[in-house]
Parts: sequence; structure tokens; C-alpha cells
Amino acid sequence: MKNRKHKARGLRWLLACGFILQAANLQAAKPNVIFIFSDDHATQSISAYGSKINHTPNIDRIAEEGALFQANFCTNSICGPSRASILTGKHSHKNGFK
Repeated sequence: MKNRKHKARGLRWLLACGFILQAANLQAAKPNVIFIFSDDHATQSISAYGSKINHTPNIDRIAEEGALFQANFCTNSICGPSRASILTGKHSHKNGFK
């Protein structure tokens, strides 16, 4: 009887280890994210947004192959607080930037 319990416990342990190792090998594919960050930037600065002023073929190619965000906003018109908002995820009056 004891031998049967030990075998059952060993089998459960082996199966659990197998499932854990299998789950460790299954990694989700990480998305490639490019965050273009510039000061005093407007939609007129990039031709992907329909601008005829500047020709930006590489950014246009990235936009065609990926995602192009059309509903964007800036949390603060001043560079430092705006960057702090992006990096912390908090509004300018809450992120501690001075």
C-alpha cells in the first residue's frame, strides 16, 4: 500500500514538473514597439499623416507595416512635464516633476 502511494505521489510530481517546464518553454512573442518621441512635434511633421511639407519615407514604411495612431493628445504642452507623464503614467500635477 505504501509503495503504491509513493508511486502515485512520484507520478504526480513528475507530471507537475513536466507541465511547469512546458509552460516555461512557451513564451509569448514580444511585440516590436517603436516609440517616436520628439519635442514640438505636430502631425504636419510626418508625411504618414498626410503632410506635404516633410517627406519621411522610413517613418511612412513603419506606419504602413504597423499601426498609425490617429487620436493622439499631449498631456502637457511643456516638454519636461509631458515626458514625465509618459514615463510615469501619471498626469503632470501628480507625477512629481518640477
